[in-house]
Amino acid sequence: MTSLNSELSPIEETTPITEILERNVRLYGDDVCLVEINPEVDAARRITWKDFDLVESSTWEPNGQRRSTTWAQFNSLANRFANLLLSRGLKKGDKVGILLMNCLEWLPIYFGALKAGGIAVPLNFRYASDEIKYCVELAEVDFLVFGPEFIGRMESIADQLVRVRGLFFLGEDCPSFAESFHTLTHYCSTDSPDVKLTSEDEAAIYFSSGTTGFPKAILHPHRSLTSACFTEQKHHGQTRADVFLCIPPLYHTGAKMHWFGSFLVGGKAVLLKGVKPQTILHSVSEERCSIVWLLVPWAQDVLDAIESEEVRLEDYVLSQWRLMHIGAQPVPPSLIKRWKKYFPNHQYDTNYGLSESTGPGCVHLGVENVHKVGAIGVPGYRWKARIVDANRRDVKRGEVGELAVSGPGVMREYYRDPEATAATLDGEWLFTGDMAREDEDGFIYLVDRKKDVIITGGENLYPVQIEDYIRQHDDVKDVAVIGLPDARLGEIAAAIIELKPGRTTSEDDINKFCGGLPRYKRPRKIIFAKIPRNPTGKIEKPKLRETYCGKSLVATQIEMD
Repeated sequence: MTSLNSELSPIEETTPITEILERNVRLYGDDVCLVEINPEVDAARRITWKDFDLVESSTWEPNGQRRSTTWAQFNSLANRFANLLLSRGLKKGDKVGILLMNCLEWLPIYFGALKAGGIAVPLNFRYASDEIKYCVELAEVDFLVFGPEFIGRMESIADQLVRVRGLFFLGEDCPSFAESFHTLTHYCSTDSPDVKLTSEDEAAIYFSSGTTGFPKAILHPHRSLTSACFTEQKHHGQTRADVFLCIPPLYHTGAKMHWFGSFLVGGKAVLLKGVKPQTILHSVSEERCSIVWLLVPWAQDVLDAIESEEVRLEDYVLSQWRLMHIGAQPVPPSLIKRWKKYFPNHQYDTNYGLSESTGPGCVHLGVENVHKVGAIGVPGYRWKARIVDANRRDVKRGEVGELAVSGPGVMREYYRDPEATAATLDGEWLFTGDMAREDEDGFIYLVDRKKDVIITGGENLYPVQIEDYIRQHDDVKDVAVIGLPDARLGEIAAAIIELKPGRTTSEDDINKFCGGLPRYKRPRKIIFAKIPRNPTGKIEKPKLRETYCGKSLVATQIEMD
């Protein structure tokens, strides 16, 4: 079986992921593994402890914005939580919900659930009360940890969560309907629980982003999680000397699976709660971060701040920053061209994945293939890919079809949804719902979501192609193209455009710019508005359709002959 290398043996790709943590404690126990930086959140909402002085509880430094933990402290808190769960009767396969903002305790709580033999169920911190209730009930959650930001939402549904046997509050001033996580774990053992795990044991339920409807519960075994560690490290070559800056939410597979590459080699990571360009650059500089994963809007904001002289690169120590990579959505080639202008020595990678494939990495560009920017890349380490037609037969190279992937991180199922599982899994293949094409060199280009394709007058329009074109306009910060109902053509393409700060332009100007597109691809409505994105950077097109479909629009419909 494949090992990473002799230094990291005996970790294998079939090892339960909890064994990696145990290995890290043995080898690097006193090393700092996680840093939390919290510059943009009010101090009253930060997790602090005043009642107890536990070795695994970290206090804020004098500036009130930074705290850290070692591998030994990480593991100690994970073990305390695991032993708490076992003392409350958790059985192997019981579900443990996590409803927290990014914080130093997030990952130890996740691993504590796994060490106890439970299935971790991370919840989107943007969920409203009814969405929390829906997902908790769908996943059949038995225990739930939540933070101070969610007291109001949890209070309104707490008495309705009849299956939940324990509500644990992480923070001070515990509400009456929950129990104090800190008080309870204080009295629990720091020893690793005696729970035998295998790579095929169920480990986590993640929820789809819900961009096409209600979220589905995606079930993964330990094998999926461990394989993600190896895939990420293989792609980006993390070593213990690297420092990974993690900004996106940990409830999503993207952020966590990129961190898994650092986790595998015992490297340090920084959890940053803030997305302002100055905050990102300051954190990279102060923490000597060498790997940064950004979403497209954040990368655009950094570039805009540089070009507007809001930030000066010479004010920061950035020479150690070796890799910037992006995922979660198609990346405009124009963005990377701008990025390389200011950061010419950066390696660059883009990562494609979905929660059903244990997050990013089933397809990736590769740092050696920057000449192919615009493609999502080639199959990742130990992954395969196909592009198929409506009958799931392979299409000819260059033709558009649905992307299917196969590899060690394919989900086990959509939990409690056999129909959706059967529609998405066929043998070893996971059908992604993304439309793609392959070029003559074997590189895959994402065309659009299957459900986002616009059919206008019998022609298929792929919004991503139109969006990529419009983003090249100097005044455009972001754009989303959706289909609007039309009595004659069935649908027409509408471009919702968000302009860069301080910029102005007109519909006529955009229409002239779109003259470079084939006539049938030109948007017939132009709407200037803000583009809503979810925490993982994906455009919330259902929200845009709800806003604009069937409603009277101020924007002008363009008559095209």
